[in-house]
Order: sequence, then C-alpha cells, then structure tokens
Amino acid sequence: MTNKEKYVNAFVEALEIKPEQVEGLKYQEIPEWDSVGHMSLVAAIEEAFDIMMDTDDIIDFSSYEKGIELLKKYEVEI
Repeated sequence: MTNKEKYVNAFVEALEIKPEQVEGLKYQEIPEWDSVGHMSLVAAIEEAFDIMMDTDDIIDFSSYEKGIELLKKYEVEI
C-alpha cells in the first residue's frame, strides 16, 4: 500500500466516508469531520504512519491538503 493509499484509507476508516469524498475535504465541511471525527482521523493517521503528531500540528490539520503538508515534517511523503 502506498503512502497516499494509507492516507486516504485513514480518512475512509476514521470518518466512514467513501474514498472519492476525501480529496479536497476540509475540517467541518461534512458532519463526519467534527471535533470527535478529527481526533479519530489523527489517531488513524498516527497509526498508519507510526508517528506521533505535535499538538500544534493536530490543531493546524484543517484539510486533506494541509495534512499532506504536515506529514512532510514527519518525513512522510504522499
């Protein structure tokens, strides 16, 4: 599984949405990505890539694209 597939899969599993809904998604744009969904998504991403995100990065994680940018800090290329 590629890093992009892992990343998309984290959204699909944590937010219970379809893969085609993931790209371009923004925080609170859909009911599933609320504060609880956000923490589930962060946990899924941390598990998928075996990382621990900083609190500031969790707060800054506001969209699909922003997540890709933040993961670069953890040496994860999507």
